[in-house]
Amino acid sequence: MWMTPKRSKMEVDEALVFRPEWTQRYLVVEPPEGDGALCLVCRRLIVATRERDVRRHYEAEHEYYERYVADGERAALVERLRQGDLPVASLTPEERAARAGLGLCRLLALKGRGWGEGDFVYQCMEVLLREVLPEHVSVLQGIDLSPDITRQRILSIDRNLRSQLFNRARDFKAYSLALDDQAFVAYENYLLVFIRGVGPELEVQEDLLTIINLTHHFSVGALMSAILEALQTAGLSLQRMVGLTTTHTLRMIGENSGLVSYMREKAVSPNCWNVIHYSGFLHLELLSSYDVDVNQIINTISEWIVLIKTRGVRRPEFQTLLTESESEHGERVNGRCLNNWLRRGKTLKLIFSLRKEMEAFLVSVGATTVHFSDKQWLCDFGFLVDIMEHLRELSEELRVSKVFAAAAFDHICTFEVKLNLFQRHIEEKNLTDFPALREVVDELKQQNKEDQKIFDPDRYQMVICRLQKEFERHFKDLRFIKKDLELFSNPFNFKPEYAPISVRVELTKLQANTNLWNEYRIKDLGQFYAGLSAESYPIIKGVACKVASLFDSNQICEKAFSYLTRNQHTLSQPLTDEHLQALFRVATTEMEPGWDDLVRERNESNP
Repeated sequence: MWMTPKRSKMEVDEALVFRPEWTQRYLVVEPPEGDGALCLVCRRLIVATRERDVRRHYEAEHEYYERYVADGERAALVERLRQGDLPVASLTPEERAARAGLGLCRLLALKGRGWGEGDFVYQCMEVLLREVLPEHVSVLQGIDLSPDITRQRILSIDRNLRSQLFNRARDFKAYSLALDDQAFVAYENYLLVFIRGVGPELEVQEDLLTIINLTHHFSVGALMSAILEALQTAGLSLQRMVGLTTTHTLRMIGENSGLVSYMREKAVSPNCWNVIHYSGFLHLELLSSYDVDVNQIINTISEWIVLIKTRGVRRPEFQTLLTESESEHGERVNGRCLNNWLRRGKTLKLIFSLRKEMEAFLVSVGATTVHFSDKQWLCDFGFLVDIMEHLRELSEELRVSKVFAAAAFDHICTFEVKLNLFQRHIEEKNLTDFPALREVVDELKQQNKEDQKIFDPDRYQMVICRLQKEFERHFKDLRFIKKDLELFSNPFNFKPEYAPISVRVELTKLQANTNLWNEYRIKDLGQFYAGLSAESYPIIKGVACKVASLFDSNQICEKAFSYLTRNQHTLSQPLTDEHLQALFRVATTEMEPGWDDLVRERNESNP
């Protein structure tokens, strides 16, 4: 159990006290409320008052003011800022052009546009300025959006974002990895490695760590080496790794040869925690639909969609379907992407509602319609639509980030209870929870009034039972730490006698503290544990860091997958692994590039 950590006590953190010398050093003052630090430049309140947080804000946002170095200049600057007189950063025209060019290149990457489209954007801006502001056309002279320059700038932004991530990673108390090998680019497969780290103040950072080309790292051993190299580059050791979230492929979770087994074996040492692994968060629809698609319905529907996109584009009844299809995976019909899109409950539900129109269309183009006369296939279709809709609802709940793994595990447990209920309802032929299946059964009863057995309950009970076993297998590690999750999410109602011996004294002291109870009621969990003293509650604080470092949603993986499927055309062009990594980092990160650093880097490389 996590409650008895195998590593030594964490370092004692610096005190949460505002220091007067920060005013001149970082241009901040103590706010009237007394909590945090108020930036004099942007008037933003920095909630966590540790020097590293104040320094990080200053270096990321206001490093321009480092040019005021002399004591007299610095004091005069502070006084002007106090009076609201903000010195304007006197950027040269060349620096302004560089910042604009970098910003446009980042926007091109976010929208998945090719390198060559920068020239088109330049021409659009030139036409606009000539017509609207002809006196300002000259500002475009220093902006270069040629393909080569655009590529270089995207790589520069990637290096800057990666440097920021590595700087923050040094302060991580714990971290987890998410390994997604279900993504694809053109004809090559890649492993996306995401990291979720927790700093001293329980500030959570989720970002792309690296991309690994699976054609160059085919064996599990090669993958393991590449991941360890990425961790070493980021200054992270396996001793701080808490969790591992993966897909459900054999490459990841093979019993003896999967990457998870190798990672756990590598992480076993006297100073390591047990690595918590769960494989259901990523692409939940892929994890489960293979178990419930008992009649290979997805493959059949994929063929129908391809026919519609090639021969039925002008049919008005299919416009909604085609619009949603193109919004999800673009105009190109890619078999793997199409199948993944179809496995989402909302999509299947839409296709099910158009089944009559589908049948008429297939007849008109001379395609087979044998499935529409097969009552078993129709019942399987209705059942698949219903169960995937339930899974979609669960996936939507798991997509909510910043709720911590305890809340996500509650959603998993609730869904497992619903599966038990579904079992009983199917056995009783109660189709309340299966509206699509009920609709099919009602139609078949009207057509076959003499047939008493329209569908086989045992068939669907077996499928639900298989699904239950899959959930139990993929989330068993979270059940192992269930008490830790309950303690984290509700420390004041957790009975000390049920807690491990090592934490009972701290837990009793915590529950007796009225001030902490008041803070717990008015703050969210992250803020509450951020303010909890590591000196007074080292074990509970350690548990909080570990739980907070576990991936609580599939949001960042979904963001990457959505970016990939929307921009297949761009990403299918010849791109190096370095460029792919840059594009995915820009598309998934929440960090802002350090524009001043990028401009300075450009000036140093072009003196």
